[in-house]
Amino acid sequence: MNRLGFHIARTLRNEAAIASLSVPQAELLAAAAGKRVALVGNARALSDRRHGAAIDAADLVVRVNRAPMTSAESHGTRTDWLALAVRLPLADRERLDPRRILWMSPKRKRLDWTTARGPGFYLHPLDDYHALAHALGAPPSTGIMAIELLLRAPLASLTLYGFDFFASQSLSGSRSAAQVPHDFAAEAEWVRARAGADPRLRIS
Repeated sequence: MNRLGFHIARTLRNEAAIASLSVPQAELLAAAAGKRVALVGNARALSDRRHGAAIDAADLVVRVNRAPMTSAESHGTRTDWLALAVRLPLADRERLDPRRILWMSPKRKRLDWTTARGPGFYLHPLDDYHALAHALGAPPSTGIMAIELLLRAPLASLTLYGFDFFASQSLSGSRSAAQVPHDFAAEAEWVRARAGADPRLRIS
């Protein structure tokens, strides 16, 4: 598909055509098999911790959206995969330099050609998004979608950093929990339940 075809498919909401640019979900999950994965959220509280070395020591480092990083000591430096639901400015793309982008948002109109044609591009299926939204009773955040997706893979472990479910707000902006469409209490409960049932999931 060329750029014009992509823009036409996006305008016409041709999901099959856009999905043809994506690696299959099974291939994505296989790429994480056996790995110790660090998923780094954007909670402001992470800036006060010193998890950077542990994050960079993971086999696979996954970050979320624009992934602001206040220091190497708190956030580490690597970005292998980027779970994305917003437009990514060029400066952030160059700073993060992810090997693979996972487009998690159901809003395909935000998806740009550079992202869709990137190496290893993955488009999260709409059915998966809606199933998680139904389970939570609210639109899921990018972070919770990444957790749910990664836990489908035969990982060695998945450790969460920078996830406090908006208790300290987000480094990405100044909005409060009441100003975003997600139910962070439901997401926190979902993660606690999964951690209790799945020993691979750890919250740091």
